[in-house]
Amino acid sequence: MASVLAEKPWSADAVAASEKLPVSGSQKQSWTDIAAAKKEEVNARIPSEWLIPKELLPPPSKTKVDDFVATSGFFTEREIKITASSATDITANIVAGTWTAEEVTKAFCKSAAVSHQLVNSLTYTQFPEAITAAKELDEEFAKTGKPRGPLHGVPVSLKDNINIMGAPSTIGFIAYANEREEKNSYIVDLLVDLGAIIYVKTNVPTAMMMAETVNNIFGVTTNPLNRNLTPGGSSGGESALIASYGSPLGVGTDIGGSLRLPASTTGLFTIRFSGNRLPNFDFKAGMPGQEAIISVQGPIARTLEDVVLYSKSIIDSEPWFKDPKLYPIPWREIELPQKLKFAVIWDDAYVRVTPPVRRALETTVDKLSNSGHEVVEWDNRPITKVYNLLRRLFTADGGKTIRSQLEKGEEPAPKFMDNFLQSQEICVYDLWQLQRERNQIWKEWLDQWNEIEGLDGIIMAAAPYISAKHSKYTHAGYTGLFNFLDYPVAVFPCGVIGDRDVDVRRVDEPPELNEVDKATRDEHDPNEIHGMPVGLQLIGRKLQEEKVLAMVGRVLEAVNAT
Repeated sequence: MASVLAEKPWSADAVAASEKLPVSGSQKQSWTDIAAAKKEEVNARIPSEWLIPKELLPPPSKTKVDDFVATSGFFTEREIKITASSATDITANIVAGTWTAEEVTKAFCKSAAVSHQLVNSLTYTQFPEAITAAKELDEEFAKTGKPRGPLHGVPVSLKDNINIMGAPSTIGFIAYANEREEKNSYIVDLLVDLGAIIYVKTNVPTAMMMAETVNNIFGVTTNPLNRNLTPGGSSGGESALIASYGSPLGVGTDIGGSLRLPASTTGLFTIRFSGNRLPNFDFKAGMPGQEAIISVQGPIARTLEDVVLYSKSIIDSEPWFKDPKLYPIPWREIELPQKLKFAVIWDDAYVRVTPPVRRALETTVDKLSNSGHEVVEWDNRPITKVYNLLRRLFTADGGKTIRSQLEKGEEPAPKFMDNFLQSQEICVYDLWQLQRERNQIWKEWLDQWNEIEGLDGIIMAAAPYISAKHSKYTHAGYTGLFNFLDYPVAVFPCGVIGDRDVDVRRVDEPPELNEVDKATRDEHDPNEIHGMPVGLQLIGRKLQEEKVLAMVGRVLEAVNAT
């Protein structure tokens, strides 16, 4: 959660200087041995024929590896075509008889294995089981002539906290590295019923409470567009896998930006639903029982069409009959007016955006205006008070929950956990007062929205930057704000690409706002973000997910207009 929880930038050093958790003197396997064995277990499950030959393996100096599948010569032309396809096109090709589910699954198992070797994206694989399931799906289709469901034959990757029976859900803790889950999360069974093939799980940060993806078990996941940079967090394993063509469609979760930050750093699409519309009651949580800020699940993909496909398929299944926390709201078809009205938030008045992000906002606003849409400005002054309250809600237990899980695994506390571990536990009465304050801010935002007559949505950056160097993700407030408000938010690549010659710091830039703002500016390197896409957020009113996705489509029409 970066600077939502921290007043100053942190480092992802392995051990906090301020705190080392006690380690037992028993003869148990050490945490380093457990981690090494778990990494070896994942690597050992990669078939030898999918190991990248030494002569093809990119050296560390080659930072861009998202094109490896297409350009390395390690994949056949058919495999390249399959792995470059959207989930929507995969199902269409299988149903048309052009491809089989088995060959699609084999192609993505291979590309996922390659992705892991390049960017360290996976925590668990079940390649043989997936291929067997695909063969059975093909046999079923041959008999019935009908697809099992709208995701027929689509390999779907899962964030590590989604339970698969017999597999660990580590959520980045040593304590759970070898703890096998006793049953599937409901979403796993539902996806299979819809025709999907489950084949891998992906890496997360410790407790899933960080804007990067690093933990003491699997280490750091890197961004395939530039391995010097982070793919975001906490669903960073998903974004790294999908952006390197190891998956067409993934499922992640979002409690502070954990879907949107990864999507924005890798040029992908996603949506953060309002709470209690998509099933996630039986996912593993880093801070179970913390519900002042609601965690939600959602899709991440290379196309808007696939985000809609997943969202509609899940809701059409009426999951509220299985998940007791869901609202029984069916999927609603939306007819937008020809012209929309947006408010733009240029920055959050705490950390200003870096040059490529500012350029992306300005370009998007100009193109929307040129297409006949109306764009006004949103008053950003009330935003920063949300951050202090958000921080206090997340640390209300004084870090007790995270500390207990670290102690259980006898592992050192990662540096980025300091903000939890050094916090003070508050009493129930004080928590209730924080929730009252939260509710009042909800009302203030609702009133501010209503004061702008005819406002359809808000456009804001997903972060102050495209991405950041490892351990340098200084601020996740741009996304955490809307978890606090529980608004639906999509992230989309807006068509603006980082340019080393254009996206330099201005000589006349305004004064620094604070230490985090200064660190963000100082770390901006136009060479690092050259060629990388900028992702923006589109925010809607609570529970208006269908409208948000429809508005993204309309914005894309504007930004892609010639």
